[in-house]
Amino acid sequence: MIALTEAQLIAWLSPVLWPFLRVLAVFTAAPIFSSKTVPLRARIALAFFVAFAAQPSLQGQPIISIAGPEAIGAVIQQVGIGLAIGFTVRLVFAAVELAGEVVGFQMGLNFAAFFDPSLNTQSSAVARFFGHMAAFLFVVMNGHLMVMMAVIKSFEAFPVDQNFLEALQKMKLYNLGSDLFASGLWIALPMIGMLMFANLALGIVSRVAPQMNIYAIGFPITLTVGLIGITATLPMLDQPFMALMERAIDIFATK
Repeated sequence: MIALTEAQLIAWLSPVLWPFLRVLAVFTAAPIFSSKTVPLRARIALAFFVAFAAQPSLQGQPIISIAGPEAIGAVIQQVGIGLAIGFTVRLVFAAVELAGEVVGFQMGLNFAAFFDPSLNTQSSAVARFFGHMAAFLFVVMNGHLMVMMAVIKSFEAFPVDQNFLEALQKMKLYNLGSDLFASGLWIALPMIGMLMFANLALGIVSRVAPQMNIYAIGFPITLTVGLIGITATLPMLDQPFMALMERAIDIFATK
């Protein structure tokens, strides 16, 4: 009869359990992974598979007893770091969607709002379009692999212990707030410049020919200029998107 001791069970389960909780928290908060179209059982199974496959690269992690008092702190740390990784990736998508909101406002399309079930809020048509483009870039440019790399590298920067507040202090996620607005406006800047030039031209036309109904021709012109600007700048969206992804991954990949 095979006899197993508690120490042996803890030595077997601990290296898999804590990475499993961190990866599962990432899948709960990160875009694409947290989509309602992905079944919960599939997320749990994939998180366990990733945690099990990452065991060779997670050597040297401290073994924390599952039944001990320090287990609660370890659970809070793993879930907190996983949610932080997913939140950081979501901020990258939010920067692209912010650019869409600004462009849609300049084009006059913000009144065409839709309900976004993934965020439980209203979003404009242009912001939804930019969000879908960000999702496509995320998959095409192996963003999912970058997220998995960030999770594995995070065990080097933030090993399994009970110091979640210390890890949160090292992340400095508040710095991403400025990057969110700066990157969103930087992405939308060429289209904003084109639309401002179109509005300036319409203002000159309204002064030169006051009898012309500027409101009747203004919306089609700004809409056309905005669509041309989106068509011209959309192929260049991959560079700022990848730069934001690398900025987000570096938070958890460096000690």
